[in-house]
Amino acid sequence: MWRLLALQVLTSALALDPPNSNIIELSGSNFNEMVLKSNDLWLVEFFTYWSVECKKLYPEFQKAADALKGVVKVGAVDIDKDEYLTERYNIKFLPTFKMFGENKKKPMDFDGPRTAQGFIDDALAMIPTTTKSKTKPQLFDSENVVRLTDNNFDNIVIDSPDMWLVVFYGPSCGQCKNLASHWVSAAFQLKGKMKFGALDATIHPEKTKEYVQTYPTVKYFRFGKKTRRSVVDYNGGPLSTDIVRWCLDKIEEDLPAPEILQILNDDSFKNGCQSKPFCVISVLPHILDCRSDCRNNYLDVLKRVCEKHKTRMWGWMWSQAGDQSDLEHALGMGGFGYPSVAVVNVKTTKYSLMKGSFSVNGINNFLWYLLRGRESFSPSRGFYNISSVEAWNGRDSESPNSSDFDIHDEL
Repeated sequence: MWRLLALQVLTSALALDPPNSNIIELSGSNFNEMVLKSNDLWLVEFFTYWSVECKKLYPEFQKAADALKGVVKVGAVDIDKDEYLTERYNIKFLPTFKMFGENKKKPMDFDGPRTAQGFIDDALAMIPTTTKSKTKPQLFDSENVVRLTDNNFDNIVIDSPDMWLVVFYGPSCGQCKNLASHWVSAAFQLKGKMKFGALDATIHPEKTKEYVQTYPTVKYFRFGKKTRRSVVDYNGGPLSTDIVRWCLDKIEEDLPAPEILQILNDDSFKNGCQSKPFCVISVLPHILDCRSDCRNNYLDVLKRVCEKHKTRMWGWMWSQAGDQSDLEHALGMGGFGYPSVAVVNVKTTKYSLMKGSFSVNGINNFLWYLLRGRESFSPSRGFYNISSVEAWNGRDSESPNSSDFDIHDEL
């Protein structure tokens, strides 16, 4: 009885179809008509009510649905009610998000950050590709260049913590036409590092008047909270190589080094690694074998290496020896002792294990060799089963004291 009551409470909390919801409930009975036969772009979640992860992500998904209203349709499929769609789209993990673009027969897996902004960004980035065959091609048309307007500019650029490079242009402007292909190329090369946008100044006068006087004009919006003072004029050259070089300099200048996060549970591992091209995982000695000063020295080495590679947008995580034994086994770590370092591609489940010294030079050399193909990747030895552990409090751990042992405690 209590299980039924708990299920009813959870179902009520997760209901996807309250009167004001912008998430459309989908099933086998309406999926073909609403999604596959429509001309709309769809972002669809496959979920179940009993999943804690689904429950946790629902507020972010709802925020994205609200923001995308009228632009991208957002739906959800309860797999417990619909085995047909679950099997049809080979749903193995929960929740799974799929993007249904122009070719509905080949939906794409959503693999971006599982946040409201992550859902919004990927959905908006799909729009040019979806509409390309139906409308006259526009300048700067690319899935890596976000089409900006007076209506969406503040929500997408100003309210975002990301770095943005935005071009204000006119369709008939000769310099704009010359810039377009270089802009698209630079956006492709810097995907995942800096976001690129384009605003047609001839049809969106409000934002044009707010930021520029002539076009083409390129503005750089710094990392973090956006203010008028944080907007910088682009003063580089017009070629893609110029744009990329200028942007990398700004990333080096403005972007803080990523945090080196402790692996605490499955959520922390996914957040730290899943959306990254590579994840650098370090396993440090147990606190009983390496006291706080020793551990902090190792973490300082990682911070110095991380600073040198911050423009690569990798994930950086660490664990204490023995805390994540399944992960260590999957990555072949610990065989040469601790500390140990491995670089992981979470999407392909392949890894490369460092065999050199745990030092700034040793780790740097390993990463450079890896980038140049002189270190190889191998398939992992199993699944990444992540255990839940307590966060390190920064202090030494008390060692068991044999003098405190009392035989009466055992009797």
